[in-house]
Amino acid sequence: MGTDRKDAAAGTLDALVGSWDTEISHPSDPSHVIGGRADFERLEGGHFVLERWQIDHPEFPNGLAVYDAGTQHYFDARGVARVYEMSIADGEWKLARDGDDFSQRFTGRFSDGGSVIDGYWEMARDGTTFERDFDLTFRKVS
Repeated sequence: MGTDRKDAAAGTLDALVGSWDTEISHPSDPSHVIGGRADFERLEGGHFVLERWQIDHPEFPNGLAVYDAGTQHYFDARGVARVYEMSIADGEWKLARDGDDFSQRFTGRFSDGGSVIDGYWEMARDGTTFERDFDLTFRKVS
């Protein structure tokens, strides 16, 4: 990918930069909401975005991720490290990975002028049959 195209693709990450309150809910009980926070910032040089998050529930690990124009490198407090394909286009943020243990994908849709991302994670234990894992909403606070 040429430098101009790579820089343009990296510019799509600007949609994430800032501080966000997060809300997690499970489809079986959407009234039970777990709060948290995610902060996205550009690293020096502007090519990467760093996300740090904390979730206010012990079953959801805190962690960090590093994004470039097409990839998310994920690390959490359990010692888990994963790599996801990533895209932001046409008001939609997508993450996906096919793993030996299971496959996952996230779809988030930007709304309210880009200050809200309503999304959901899906999981396929067999690698092909996806089921809703949990809903995840981001609300920009700064």
